[in-house]
Amino acid sequence: MSTQPERYRRFKDISVSERILNTVFLLTIGLGYLAALANLYYTHQGLDGKAGFSFEDVVISYHGSNNQTRLGTAIKGIMEPNLKYKSDKDVILRWIQNGADKPEYDEKIAPILNRDCILCHTPSINPSLPDLTHYVTVSEVAHAGGVTIPTLVRVSHIHLFGIAFILFFIGKIFLLCDINVYVKRVAVVIPFAAMLMDVLSWFITKEISSFAYVVIFSGTLMGLSMGLQILLSIYQMWFFSDKESGEGN
Repeated sequence: MSTQPERYRRFKDISVSERILNTVFLLTIGLGYLAALANLYYTHQGLDGKAGFSFEDVVISYHGSNNQTRLGTAIKGIMEPNLKYKSDKDVILRWIQNGADKPEYDEKIAPILNRDCILCHTPSINPSLPDLTHYVTVSEVAHAGGVTIPTLVRVSHIHLFGIAFILFFIGKIFLLCDINVYVKRVAVVIPFAAMLMDVLSWFITKEISSFAYVVIFSGTLMGLSMGLQILLSIYQMWFFSDKESGEGN
């Protein structure tokens, strides 16, 4: 029986073909995450009536605002260019001011939203955006208040399942890095912990507006930790020397 200690795989032990596969996967995930950040920016920025993304935009998204609705703010801001007829903005705003009732929705508002908005605001297409396909979900953003609990549950379970798989495969590749074993163990846990903190903070921010800072912090932490794993993995796959610099699993 062999008494030699177990030797764990590193990037220098894998074939060029496997390196290529790992690299294109990591680059694709990285580009996808940048696209997700752009989508996050354009769907949340301007909710406070000002250009750009701000802390107040996060508060309005999750906690809500006492003096404006999400739909009204969006129609006056980021969604206005999507309207085919500019006069439709006043139609929607008057409907909101009049109480956002269903008969007027069916008569005037639904045709506008079906024509100009549901291409993006459909759960099957973009679950992170408000659902504008039915009166019940439209009324949620036509009245003062942030995102509803059912919507948070729906978005969070999709987020957790999808991101968890991505982080797992990124982490599996990152484990081939030749670095200190304890640093590596902490590094693979951080993005998962940040993701869980991010989702939990959505629900807390719904009740406590100041918790929006945690939403921003946890989302940033997850993105940075994931990005560092991707960059370090690609660097060690192609540019790191064969000199041993670490031990352990």
